[in-house]
Amino acid sequence: MRKQEVRTGREAGQGHGTGSPAEQVKALMDLLSGKGSQSSQVPQALDRTPDSSLGPCSSDSMIQRHRKALLSKVGGGSELAGPWHRLASLLLVEGLTDLQLREHDFTQVEATRGSGRPARTVALDRLFLPLSRVSVPPRVSITIGVAGMGKTTLVRHFVRLWAHGQVGKDFSLVLPLTFRDLNTHEKLCADRLICSVFPHIGEPSLAVAVPARALLILDGLDECRTPLDFSNTVACMDPKKEIPVDHLITNIIRGNLFPEVSIWITSRPSASGQIPGGLVDRMTEIRGFNEEEIKVCLEQMFPEDQALLGWVLSQVQADRALYLMCTVPAFCRLMGVALGHLWRSRTGPQDAELWPPRTLCELYSWYFRMALSGEGQEKGKASPRIEQVAHGGRKMVGTLGRLAFHGLLKKKYVFYEQDMKAFGVDLALLQGALCSCFLQREETLASSVAYCFSHLSLQEFVAAAYYYGASRRAIFDLFTESGVSWPRLGFLTHFRSAAQRAMQAEDGRLDVFLRFLSGLLSPRVNALLAGSLLAQGEHQAYRTQVAELLQGCLRPDAAVCARDINVLHCLHELQHTELVRSVKEAMESGALARLTGPPHRAALAYLLQASDACAQEANLSLSLSQGVLQSLLPQLLYCRKLRLDTNQFQDPVMELLGSVLSGKDCRIQKISLAENQISNKGAKALARSLLVNRSLTSLDLRGNSIGPQGAKALADALKINRTLTSLSLQGNTVRDDGARSMAEALASNRTLSVLHLQKNSIGPMGAQRMADALKQNRSLKELVLSSNSIGDGGSKALAEALKVNQGLESLDLQSNSISDAGVAALMGALCTNQTLLSLSLRENSISPEGGQAIAHALCTNSTLKNLEYVVGACDSTGCSCHDHTHTEPGLTGTLAASQA
Repeated sequence: MRKQEVRTGREAGQGHGTGSPAEQVKALMDLLSGKGSQSSQVPQALDRTPDSSLGPCSSDSMIQRHRKALLSKVGGGSELAGPWHRLASLLLVEGLTDLQLREHDFTQVEATRGSGRPARTVALDRLFLPLSRVSVPPRVSITIGVAGMGKTTLVRHFVRLWAHGQVGKDFSLVLPLTFRDLNTHEKLCADRLICSVFPHIGEPSLAVAVPARALLILDGLDECRTPLDFSNTVACMDPKKEIPVDHLITNIIRGNLFPEVSIWITSRPSASGQIPGGLVDRMTEIRGFNEEEIKVCLEQMFPEDQALLGWVLSQVQADRALYLMCTVPAFCRLMGVALGHLWRSRTGPQDAELWPPRTLCELYSWYFRMALSGEGQEKGKASPRIEQVAHGGRKMVGTLGRLAFHGLLKKKYVFYEQDMKAFGVDLALLQGALCSCFLQREETLASSVAYCFSHLSLQEFVAAAYYYGASRRAIFDLFTESGVSWPRLGFLTHFRSAAQRAMQAEDGRLDVFLRFLSGLLSPRVNALLAGSLLAQGEHQAYRTQVAELLQGCLRPDAAVCARDINVLHCLHELQHTELVRSVKEAMESGALARLTGPPHRAALAYLLQASDACAQEANLSLSLSQGVLQSLLPQLLYCRKLRLDTNQFQDPVMELLGSVLSGKDCRIQKISLAENQISNKGAKALARSLLVNRSLTSLDLRGNSIGPQGAKALADALKINRTLTSLSLQGNTVRDDGARSMAEALASNRTLSVLHLQKNSIGPMGAQRMADALKQNRSLKELVLSSNSIGDGGSKALAEALKVNQGLESLDLQSNSISDAGVAALMGALCTNQTLLSLSLRENSISPEGGQAIAHALCTNSTLKNLEYVVGACDSTGCSCHDHTHTEPGLTGTLAASQA
């Protein structure tokens, strides 16, 4: 829609009467569909004369009316309070990863330790603008975020800011819709879609209201009742034709309808994969809370009670698994509510053993107890008796549990009144305070009511509680409601069925459900819910059998996947921790190599995610075989620092690690492969991964045998790679040819700052090449060439480079057969160099004359902070050496004697 086309329509309409509402809607539809230049289809506006009795309806007045209507719907405040300012900028991401497409939201947060991928950010006010001078505004944009991350809050904030004229100034019209609204229609045409957004426009001509650019917002793709099928949807370009809602959405996204309207979709990551990547112009991701924002969120919940706030913060930080989940805002608030109730309800020593919560199921049990206690209900109401509380809890689980359980199976997270009736939910019960702690009620545009659980995890908890209770009396498989058997199947049979279903679900949608189901068997949860939801001691005899059943789900001789790690989460919820504890002790004692069975590998993968120690650095040195490493590859993606030293790894393992480092999900920042058996083939495999990797900053390959060819492969990768800052090739026999290749890389690389090439048989020629590179390179800060054979020729070349290089800060030339001539050249360079801070010349052939040159340089150079050298003197009795370290007092506050 061009402004010139709109102007033509207005001019054509002057001097004529107002069209009918049907004509007005048709005009808007034609213009939204890109037909605005056809003036014959534009309804005629009122003559804009001062004497007009009815008066004109200007574009500005219509838009102002629309802005007011939006503000009445989303609220008039224009600012987000507290930690919500993070929504002012989003992460620009290139696409979805396998983790996001296939795994449960909790798994995504746990695997990535709550932090997003390294990515550029884009401010909210530039979200729909070109990112560069040569790009164009995006037509289809997607914003992803796990459940509870704040997608709907972001949309409402954007709409509010647009209505106030603060963002989206290029949009004359913003049309917000939710899939909760769209779900109320079986079929819909584009005409009715627009009318549902514009009930407040009225009869005046819409031709004057045609925007220069419009934005259609579709919030909550994961709540769409029918999955989008772009492969089999028939194209539709007729805005008056009624088609199924999912077909309507696919045609809008494809551009068959509203081709000139910008589309903004929000979704959970797994659901957004329905839209082909070729149709998406821009993808962004909502960031979770950081440590400070978690604290601010909890401070807002408990502004008056500092003692309570301090205790809640300490409990949140005490358990790493729960703390990571608090990066999700909705979960952070839910945990704060549960912990606040726990603090206020501590009445005696009998409760002291049950707090603080150490598992997800314990946390939600406290939340359930809060709901049963009536906390937050109207004051003055009589407290219900224990019998009433227990009856209310069981009735609620029976009422909502079946709805929650079958909703999970069908990927249904929003429920309407017809859904409630279909599942036998008593609508009167939904008005109770107990249900209000679990359900949110929302009016849709179609005047119907939509219900959803306050958070996806609450739906999973209620579903697990329902399944737990129903398994006592069901005589058929609860997943299929078929296969009637008498006598009853028994709890273990039902639990086995749930575990098998969860392991088979590739998208992980039953993972947390199975965690809760396992947690309901733990003694602490049983004590928390005894008398209300559970019977005292119920099913406790099955704990050991359930633990064995879960461990039996771990597949032998296969890669550890997210389903396997979820089994370890289930054992944790069950408070059956013997397996994990044995692997943790083996890691700490260096005896991990003897634990190679499937349960041990799964426990090790679990620790890589959940252990505080592994979060800092995963040290798997001296412990892994190729087979064990291969089974752990999917989990190594999410380690930050990984040590794999002295594992006798050979080239085939490097092919495997290269595939890990090449993955989109890869978050490895530092990896050490020292003292293995890597040759040039393994180095080439790692080099190929460096061409695409965007996370690795440090690579340690010391003590291998990559040789000149391996060094060349890595050097070629460094010409393209822009993330690696530290590379150690110590003891790899790269020789002069390898040094030459590295020098060629340094001539163009602007990222590498640390390079270790000691013990590599590098001679004067290799040093000369490195010196030539240093004359061009400004990013390298530390170069280690010790224990080579560069001699005076190499040191003189490096000295010439130091005269022009203004970036190098540390140079190590120990044990390089450098004599007084080479030392003199280096000292001469120090007279002009103003950046070198540290120089080591130990174990070289420096005589007292060389010492004099050093002393002279120290008098003229003001920047060198550390100089290490040895001066030797020969006499008839033998050779005596004097070891000197000169350190500037400005650096350490001490000054050692130096050779004068």
